[in-house]
Amino acid sequence: MQSFQQYIDGTFEDGAARFDSIDPATGSVWAAMPEAREDDVDRAVKAAQRALWNGAWPAMTATARGKLLYRLADLVEANARTLAELETRDTGKIIRETSAQIAYVADYYRYYAGLADKIEGATLAIDKADMDVWTRREPIGVVAAVVPWNSQLFLSAVKIGPALAAGCTLVVKASEEAPAPLLEFARLVHEAGFPAGVVNILTGFGPACGSALTRHPGVDHIAFTGGPATAAAVVRNSAENLATTSLELGGKSPFIVFADADLDSAANAQVAGIFAATGQSCVAGSRLIVEASVKDRFLAILKAKAEAIRIGAPLDMATEVGPLCTRRQRDHIAAVVAVSLEAGAKLVTGGRAGEGGGFYYVPTILDCDGVSAASVETELFGPVLSVLSFTSEEEAVRLANATPYGLASGVFTRDLARAHRMIKRIRAGIVWVNTYRAVSPIAPFGGYGQSGQGREGGLAAALDYTKTKTVWLRTSDDPIPDPFVMR
Repeated sequence: MQSFQQYIDGTFEDGAARFDSIDPATGSVWAAMPEAREDDVDRAVKAAQRALWNGAWPAMTATARGKLLYRLADLVEANARTLAELETRDTGKIIRETSAQIAYVADYYRYYAGLADKIEGATLAIDKADMDVWTRREPIGVVAAVVPWNSQLFLSAVKIGPALAAGCTLVVKASEEAPAPLLEFARLVHEAGFPAGVVNILTGFGPACGSALTRHPGVDHIAFTGGPATAAAVVRNSAENLATTSLELGGKSPFIVFADADLDSAANAQVAGIFAATGQSCVAGSRLIVEASVKDRFLAILKAKAEAIRIGAPLDMATEVGPLCTRRQRDHIAAVVAVSLEAGAKLVTGGRAGEGGGFYYVPTILDCDGVSAASVETELFGPVLSVLSFTSEEEAVRLANATPYGLASGVFTRDLARAHRMIKRIRAGIVWVNTYRAVSPIAPFGGYGQSGQGREGGLAAALDYTKTKTVWLRTSDDPIPDPFVMR
């Protein structure tokens, strides 16, 4: 059985206690993880505070910070296979996906490495003749980065990269569900040569770790990815330290297919959008909204593709869908599907757990037209597609926006004018047109409504990790007159 350590103030250590991590493909224990508690959190935050204000990090030029990020990117790329295997083992995500995603994570660090010395202030054309006034962008401070288990190296890169480019220090909390890849990533941070305390990585449970971190008085900014309920607790905790927050939350993303779309292309995108990563993605296209005149034809294509998906061991490169991360998640999905079928949804395919000892659930399609099905409203975080139909563009917009979430959306049509109308009317932070699930370090990522606030990716993310300092410099040699002498 493998054993992992946490990383605080440049040192690897065991933590206050240990807990077991489960292999989702087998349901058995495969590793021991460090369990951080309140004292560990306090030491990590204080280490980040010291590193922020003293020593090598604040004395370093922005260009030098960028070079460290380039070094980290190279190490991520060189160790992508090891990181991918750990993520697959701990989360159940298939190796063909983790390998590709982690290799691309290196590009995120390279993007922010290049951006580090391009975060600029401005000279202001002030309305006072004897003043020069300018602004400086300075690091916002100590960042608490709370990262879920799914796509954790990507979801940490979009926090760690811009925060380090801006000159911040971090305490990163990996999910207790599957923290192995992030704990291993700490070794790359150490090898890259970041000063002690600049990046601290730990994991643990509830009040003793997550809550202790987000309410800690030494934390200045909280970058959180997870569910809305936990986000609400994070926001409440931030009232303790008045930390600013950026929240990337859940989604129930609409995938809209018009009759004029290339149906084969749209079907491939839909399969990728809901069954890739076993549906465990915040941008999963979990609500198919298809024009009624092509619904039956499109569902037939999807059914054939879903039933041809190869389910198997996640470390096998031939596997296309692996297990869910936890038994609890699989059981939750099974319960929601059962309730939806009782409410009148029709099972197109799937609807059952997979075989073997792991946490498998087969790709599932539910026709939910005309019924109030729980699967349409609930973010299942699994391979379940709910299908609705429409007969007009207005109805498609209404169905797309009939959710408190607003993270992502997809529109498939050959009509360019219609595409532009839909882009304007869909309430979501991302609109993919004739594609789905595309990302880039250059493009901002984030949602509306219950899908969160703030953006990750792009220049905007780096600026979110800064605060503005305004400098006033008087240029006149004349003495300042006595303010209490009338002239």
